[in-house]
Amino acid sequence: MTKRRIPGGSRLWLGAAAMLVLLALPFYLDRFWLQSGLFAMAAAIGAIGLNMLTGATGQLSLGHAFFLAVGAYAYCALSGTGDDGLTGLGLPTLVAMAGAVLVAGAAGGLLSPIAGRLRGAYLGIATLALIFIGQHVLFNARDLTGGYNGRDVPALNVFGLRFDDEELNVLGIPFQSMEKLWYAGLVLLALSAVFAHGVLRDRPGRAMNAIRDHRIAAGVMGVPVARLRAQVFVLSSMYAGLAGVLLAMVFQRTVPEYFGFVLSLEYLAMIVIGGLGSVEGAVLGAAFVSLMPQLLDRYSDALPLVSAPGTGGVAPGEASRYLYGAAVVAVVLFLPGGLTRLRIGGLLQKARGPRRPVGEPS
Repeated sequence: MTKRRIPGGSRLWLGAAAMLVLLALPFYLDRFWLQSGLFAMAAAIGAIGLNMLTGATGQLSLGHAFFLAVGAYAYCALSGTGDDGLTGLGLPTLVAMAGAVLVAGAAGGLLSPIAGRLRGAYLGIATLALIFIGQHVLFNARDLTGGYNGRDVPALNVFGLRFDDEELNVLGIPFQSMEKLWYAGLVLLALSAVFAHGVLRDRPGRAMNAIRDHRIAAGVMGVPVARLRAQVFVLSSMYAGLAGVLLAMVFQRTVPEYFGFVLSLEYLAMIVIGGLGSVEGAVLGAAFVSLMPQLLDRYSDALPLVSAPGTGGVAPGEASRYLYGAAVVAVVLFLPGGLTRLRIGGLLQKARGPRRPVGEPS
């Protein structure tokens, strides 16, 4: 029996309807939900980059958080004025954003020769070292990063429109930083998703999948394995840098502790839960993993066993890790394709086991 597919025209209408809903949300949601949505957008951008590297090319990276930190702090250094005593070049914020993405790509380029030749656990260990190096630099390069206290993030300024808490009335509704950043995040996520979708659907994407499925056969067919691996690693680093810039704008202050090993593990959980090698899967997995701590923290009083830290229950952050850890196990066991392949009926059938023909003894 063939699976029913949604026609292309229907998908277009569904996408248009979803975009209209997203555009209207700042008129109805409060600051908490908008901030949570922005966290999910930033996570989705970073997860798309990691999914191209790990899901489509088969290269394991445990250092994704390092490149997010590079993007976040590079933006602060390029756009900062130096009034706070920290390094700042005072560039326009749009230029600083583009520069931060390029700096993250350059950082990935420094490791790309290694990424082009290593694979599997060996590349994972090599990229894991970036986390420890990055944490040491972030805590000790105080003139650049602000050390343990971090540094303030300059507000985005696009042609005179500042994305800060200065109130802007739109149709009688006050728009502050979260409302303004919501639309900037939508634009960045849409551009990132469209570009990645084009890469994965075109010849580079087929070559990446060939490397993932059979490296030797891909080389025999003429695919430049080492060079393409290195290029995808740089591209993934640039996506992470852009995600770091958006995260910094949402937080409004960067702190080194956030960009640790746990963040890299969360990104791996995102692409596994959502679906490896898929842009849609990266977005779904990022929404699941990034929104879970926010929702548990918001509704901790109404949930069993979940409470504020120090009150005897499980802290929302820990509970969220238990939940998406369980989700990873469930996806591996019952839904190898991730959330993008979810079919409720098929999932229940797989959980029950194979169906026996009528009349066959049990």
